[in-house]
Amino acid sequence: MNSVKSNALEPTRSELRQLSLTGRIVRLLPVYGLVILTVLLAVLFSVLLPNTFPTVLNARSIISDKAVIAILSLAAMIPMVTGKIDLTIGYGIVLWHMLVISLQEWFFVPWPLAVLIVLCLGAAVGLFNGLLVEIAQIDSFIATLGTGTVLYAIAMWHSKGHQIMGELPDGFLAISGARLLGLPITGFYVLFISFVLWFILEYLPIGRYLYAIGANPKAAELNGIPVRRYTVLAFVASGVLTAVAGIVLASRLRVGQASVGLEFLLPALVGVFLGSTTIKPGRFNVWGTLVGVVVLAIGISGIQQLGGEFWVEPFFNGATLIIAIAIAGYTQRRRVSAQYFSQTATNRDAMTLRESQGGKAT
Repeated sequence: MNSVKSNALEPTRSELRQLSLTGRIVRLLPVYGLVILTVLLAVLFSVLLPNTFPTVLNARSIISDKAVIAILSLAAMIPMVTGKIDLTIGYGIVLWHMLVISLQEWFFVPWPLAVLIVLCLGAAVGLFNGLLVEIAQIDSFIATLGTGTVLYAIAMWHSKGHQIMGELPDGFLAISGARLLGLPITGFYVLFISFVLWFILEYLPIGRYLYAIGANPKAAELNGIPVRRYTVLAFVASGVLTAVAGIVLASRLRVGQASVGLEFLLPALVGVFLGSTTIKPGRFNVWGTLVGVVVLAIGISGIQQLGGEFWVEPFFNGATLIIAIAIAGYTQRRRVSAQYFSQTATNRDAMTLRESQGGKAT
């Protein structure tokens, strides 16, 4: 779960300038291989399905269907940057999409207030997870799995096993139903969240702190970084984004039910792990996560249009997760190996220099 920058696979500009064109292509393939695969998949399905795949209608369908998964993937990515995992995303979305509807239908809460309540509750659950992991020192996998299971039980108790439905206000339905530039507005939510997270992680001190914690929490603490505070903050951000995903899902489905939501957990995690193999190989990153989600969306959409069976989607998600984790492990091993040989060479050069200086002194 270490989330670190892979200097072995992410070439610098000075390094690229010293290589030939062929050398640059070979050097950049591990970095942008998944992006190239995404383009090739889109071209392949466009050729095989010229009347259905490369259409605005299909683009709208993919954006509408996968926007929730994209938001959940970004939510899961934040704790992973710090070396933790948050399984609550798959269970929390079940409760939040039901609760935001029941608050309006059963308790007559205005929809903006209902949305605010759910966002605050999402943040509270994230805070609770962070405290379990950092204060109680419970493994993040176990802690968030337990919290998520409790949330799912609350969702079933809250709904009594029945659907929650009713006449929802137009303003709430517009959260997912509105369009911008002819495309579902949910796609622009994803882009906005992505730009904000990218800016924070790449250009603000907090982003460097989070990556430092993921690389080596003890070293980060010795360098004065408040590890506990930023790790808890990462879980809070994950909880808020999970609540956002639940609100968007409720606006799209217009009905709340406990059987909807858990199927988003696996593809969301697949998107994050795939994302760690591209753009910034060896560490979890925003644009890589989006590319991972797009690969899943294009692959599943194309296979389904070709007549794939109902089991194709879970099979595709599971197989892709195994491949993504294998690739991520390989890049991590290459990074460690490169750092070892680099450090060995540095130590050898330093020893040679000391010996040379000693000889001159003699």
